[in-house]
Amino acid sequence: MTDAIYQRIAREIRDWIESGELRPGDRVPSTREITVRWNVAMATATKVLVTLRSEGFVRPVAGVGTVVSSEGGEAARPRAQETDLTGERLVLAAVRLADEEGLDGLSMRRVASQLGVATMSLYRHVENKDELVLRMIDHVLRKEELPDPAPETWRERLEVCARVQWKLFREHAWLAPAMSMTRPQLLPSAVAYTEWVLQALDGKGLSLEEMMHAAVTVFGFVRGVAVNIEPEAEQQRDTGITGDEWMVQQAPALLDIVSTGKFPMFSRAVNSDLDLRLDTLFEFGLARMLDGIGEWISGRSTLTEGRTVM
Repeated sequence: MTDAIYQRIAREIRDWIESGELRPGDRVPSTREITVRWNVAMATATKVLVTLRSEGFVRPVAGVGTVVSSEGGEAARPRAQETDLTGERLVLAAVRLADEEGLDGLSMRRVASQLGVATMSLYRHVENKDELVLRMIDHVLRKEELPDPAPETWRERLEVCARVQWKLFREHAWLAPAMSMTRPQLLPSAVAYTEWVLQALDGKGLSLEEMMHAAVTVFGFVRGVAVNIEPEAEQQRDTGITGDEWMVQQAPALLDIVSTGKFPMFSRAVNSDLDLRLDTLFEFGLARMLDGIGEWISGRSTLTEGRTVM
């Protein structure tokens, strides 16, 4: 087991304490109960309780076990001056937390704990978690500015836009799942990317509707590959196994499929030294998408010229 496992379990018990589900003096799960409930080794269960004790959330009581501390946890830590809390500090702390633990690990209580303030103080800056996530998206998108002046050709502009988005999705694994295709976040920082693509395609014989479809399709491709980043990061955090190590573990099952002889092309692919990482899939897909858009624009331009001659 890795540290990520015991930290995740400790966080879950900590949330019970901070929410009031477990009150001061209440007994928390013992090491044996933790091994059964979360299916972990005794050493991992021990680390969970050691972590909670070091944070001041629990304390041992002879003859009883480990109980919630009456002075521990958030209440025991010195709080920052809540007048020093700003919306920017709140967003930065939330982004750091989401970067480390994903959106599932993000809660108002957890952000408040990171900042050393009372949870309720956050609501002076945001109405709820949804608004906080919206501000996080805006903050991240504003970090990377599209180049000025812009590249000369439409293809270069679309490629630059896609690569900037991919970079942000790579740096912030939670960002792609947080952004919606069907209910897009209407933020100036997000609209800037759409405007960039529309200007690149303007004057190429396309209707405004077609240009919008192209802009959304390019974004959808980048996001579609990027949504796989966070689940992979979570799997690696929870298991300690990298994607390459996981593939090695699947070798026996893969060889069983190949040995049937039913899939000759797939067998050739398996026996080749293929590189199918997310980065290579992004590179291949982006190039082919831009090739297709180029053929589309070329055909449209030829049609327009033919109509002009007529």
